Amino acid sequence: MAEIKTAIIPTAGLATRFLPLSKVVPKELWPLVEAPVIQYIVTEAKNAGISNIIFVVKPKNKVLLDYFKPSAVIEKTLKERKKTSILSELKKMEDYFSDINFSFVSQKQPLGDGHAVLQAAKAVQNEPAALLFADDIVDSKTPCVSQLSSVFKTCQKPILSLCPMPKEKLQLYGIASVEKIASKLHKIKKIIEKPAPGTAPSDLAVVGKYILTPEVFGYLKKAKPGPKGEIILAEVLEEMLKDGKVVYGYEFEGRWIECGNKLDWLKSNIYFALRHPQYGPEIKKFLKELKI
Repeated sequence: MAEIKTAIIPTAGLATRFLPLSKVVPKELWPLVEAPVIQYIVTEAKNAGISNIIFVVKPKNKVLLDYFKPSAVIEKTLKERKKTSILSELKKMEDYFSDINFSFVSQKQPLGDGHAVLQAAKAVQNEPAALLFADDIVDSKTPCVSQLSSVFKTCQKPILSLCPMPKEKLQLYGIASVEKIASKLHKIKKIIEKPAPGTAPSDLAVVGKYILTPEVFGYLKKAKPGPKGEIILAEVLEEMLKDGKVVYGYEFEGRWIECGNKLDWLKSNIYFALRHPQYGPEIKKFLKELKI
């Protein structure tokens, strides 16, 4: 059975919710405590046994690759200045990701998340792949991708990650209409984007972590842009469902940490700062002093 060894990470969007800073600093490189958002995503992929990472980037934008690659100039400077502890931390990070094969493909225009995924189709080489959006982190004992991969080993079908949400928040997400198959496992019947209050078919929001099969890439290649000129992954999956194709959804174990807008990003920083083994106690003390 096919195993998941490749992950696609789209990063070519406009990040309009993070303007004006996102004009010069990609939102994927905004820090969560002491590491950028993208490092959390790549770490999850590595811990799930993935060895190939494909970034979908804006043309000529290789800054994400530069982040994970060793820098001889910086290392030389740190040695000369005898910054041994900083150099050690830098080398530790670089060594940790040294067994990952990083590559990139360009998305010339931001024409939808489905269009972004399509740019990586050739590089995937007709194999199943994980799709990980940098807006979504899952804090869990077992990497979310590993949980999805375990299900994939059994079903060999596309899998969406699902998370129960409070009723008052359902209109903010894509919500899955499902048929329960087993504990936490569902067959997807339909995906409703941002349903009107009181009309959501379930409380299960679709999170930005997927297992895609070659069949999905085939549908993406045939997909026609919608009214806004975009190819949307959810709409392509909807076409598959209309054709009688099977798509599964899995309620992962763990906490969904959102980073898709400024407020969620701030909350995520607080979440990880309070749990940080070094900084956490001082942050808690600081908050008490503020009497918040």
